[in-house]
Amino acid sequence: MEIQQLLGYLGALLIGLVLGLIGGGGSILTVPILVYLLYINPVTATAYSLFVVGVSALVGAIKNIQKGLVDFRTAIVFAIPAFIAVYITRKFIVPAIPEELFSVGSFIITKDIAIMLFFALVMLLASISMIRSNRKDSGEETEVKYNYPLIIIEGFVVGILTGIVGAGGGFLIIPALVLLAKLPMKKAVATSLLIIAIKSLIGFIGDVENLDIDWLFLLSFTGLSIIGIFIGMYLSNFIEGKKLKKGFGWFVLVMGVYIIYKELTK
Repeated sequence: MEIQQLLGYLGALLIGLVLGLIGGGGSILTVPILVYLLYINPVTATAYSLFVVGVSALVGAIKNIQKGLVDFRTAIVFAIPAFIAVYITRKFIVPAIPEELFSVGSFIITKDIAIMLFFALVMLLASISMIRSNRKDSGEETEVKYNYPLIIIEGFVVGILTGIVGAGGGFLIIPALVLLAKLPMKKAVATSLLIIAIKSLIGFIGDVENLDIDWLFLLSFTGLSIIGIFIGMYLSNFIEGKKLKKGFGWFVLVMGVYIIYKELTK
């Protein structure tokens, strides 16, 4: 148990390290680390993940605001439906899911198993996005155009997804900002961090009223993640983040397959 806990806290450092190195993706590791290394049940783990993701994204967002890379208008248009959806999902939908959903023969699909399987599916989608990522930023400033109905719908969908699995959803937000708001890639990445921070932290508020939060553990875990971010940002001066992104994508793919195997063979 001692070694498992140590590995769990090292995992917190790894989450930040990946975020600092490649600018995203690390948060997808939070739930598996909390569930499989620290034995926290999936509902609480997704809640804790929202806090870790929100605070980590906020650190990155502040850094990007200082560089003038955040498009606040786009962030607000996208974040409002997203945080409403996250809050509703965490406050009402997740607690309303029955403990036992259905059974296949003698195998019972419980709420916890369903959440982890859905999370594994999100991991697989995120990994494919990272492996196939070959986007190039022209760096040119283009006129920002808004497709309001689609941005609002996308924000709401991403919000529900974030609420269920506790992941940031950057792999869905960034393409949406590029395609629907015509943001340059650098601005889209920077703006997505602010959106992720807002919706994750507001979603977590929905959990504070429903769950007993171990604040000492959560703050220490998040603190290690933030230390990891600064180490990652320092190392990014010497290591090309884009080269690491594809390798990390394959790692997330293997993790997603492992979670499906582990949950279905309990």
